[in-house]
Amino acid sequence: MGAKGSEARTAFLKSLPVMAGYMTLGIGFGLVYTSNGLSAIGAVLFSLLVFAGSMQYVSVSLLVSAASPVQMVLMTIAVNLRHLFYSISMLGKYKGTGKYKPYLEFALTDETFSIACEGKPKEASDDPDFDTAKYYFLLSVFDQSYWVTGTIIGVTLQSMINISFAGVDFSMTALFVVTFTDQILRKKSIPASALGVIATLICLLIFGSSSFLIPSLAIIGVTLSVAVILQTRKEGGSNAAK
Repeated sequence: MGAKGSEARTAFLKSLPVMAGYMTLGIGFGLVYTSNGLSAIGAVLFSLLVFAGSMQYVSVSLLVSAASPVQMVLMTIAVNLRHLFYSISMLGKYKGTGKYKPYLEFALTDETFSIACEGKPKEASDDPDFDTAKYYFLLSVFDQSYWVTGTIIGVTLQSMINISFAGVDFSMTALFVVTFTDQILRKKSIPASALGVIATLICLLIFGSSSFLIPSLAIIGVTLSVAVILQTRKEGGSNAAK
């Protein structure tokens, strides 16, 4: 075990940039959920037991419109398809995390991934006793706690302030735009980002604004899956040659 509290302190400091975004988005979700006539307790439980980010916003419209279970399943797969690639890229990082692994898999979100994918933080590089698995766990706990706290604030505000919160759900779209822009500026995952933009624009033109989401995500998912498989085979061949 590393120095007392070092994993918690490092995880908290690393999670601070996520705090502002998740608190805001959590508040937005709480407002949107309850303003549509759904229960405050349901909103909090949703953030505790589902914790699906953008899918939580999408689920509100699905619940209100009484969508069928099949529609909900297909939409959930489409919206969260990106987690397939998160999981693949995190296999090595989360290997050997033991008792923490189930929660780490559950709580892996865009922002948590962007931090955890760096592995052991540089701040702890000189500490041989630093427990990286515990660090990953606490990082995930902090990030989810911000979302849950925001949700509680959101449902509380909705019960106290009788005004329209129309448009609050756009905050999730804004977060994705910021994350996407940051990835481009840092020159990370440019080919994948280009694929996403091109596939989305093509599907938007072909299927229209009401039906482009699932086909565009399907194209992106299949293409990236093939790329990952080919890359894995290539690396396997290189290692065998050595």
